[in-house]
Amino acid sequence: MAKAKAAPKKTAPKKTTRAHALKIPVPARDKLDPATQAYFAKCDEKIGFVPNVLLSYSFDQKKLRAFSEMYNELMLGESGLSKLEREMIAVVVSSINHCFYCLTAHGAAVRQISGDPKLGELMVMNYRAADLAPKIRAALDFVAKLTETPAKMVEADREALRKAGWSDRDIWDIAATVSFYNMSNRMAAAIEMQPNDEYHGAFR
Repeated sequence: MAKAKAAPKKTAPKKTTRAHALKIPVPARDKLDPATQAYFAKCDEKIGFVPNVLLSYSFDQKKLRAFSEMYNELMLGESGLSKLEREMIAVVVSSINHCFYCLTAHGAAVRQISGDPKLGELMVMNYRAADLAPKIRAALDFVAKLTETPAKMVEADREALRKAGWSDRDIWDIAATVSFYNMSNRMAAAIEMQPNDEYHGAFR
């Protein structure tokens, strides 16, 4: 009688490291300037890892500083938009652009800030299916149009935001956030930027 063959040993799937997730070479941490090393150390301390978007920009630390300063001003600076509203804008832009990196990272941020995993998923899939207040829905409609058909923006689009309760300064901040994430999405697509593994299971 022929002996039954032993079942092949199952090997665990190879885990992609953060370094392998980047498609462009980045300098070793100890080769970065002191300010960048300190910034990355703060990321490690606060969130436990350095986001791949920052690692991707670190090949040119002037560009990294410019990117980080713009991000911090738009997403953390003084504004009539809440942090959650700004993250929702980032997700809606990224959903339209099918940006895997930003959908994963900012979807996690929506889940974290709202405390509502379902809202995070709705923002990623289709914000129109979410039960949103009229004010933020008007903003997200503006966000979607500015991302999909920027040449068709007219005064009526801005007026709709004013009627919903947004100030002209708020409209500027909405537009600036939309513009930043359209740029960021395109950079992520250009180099096939992959999100850090930590984002996927966070705040669910």
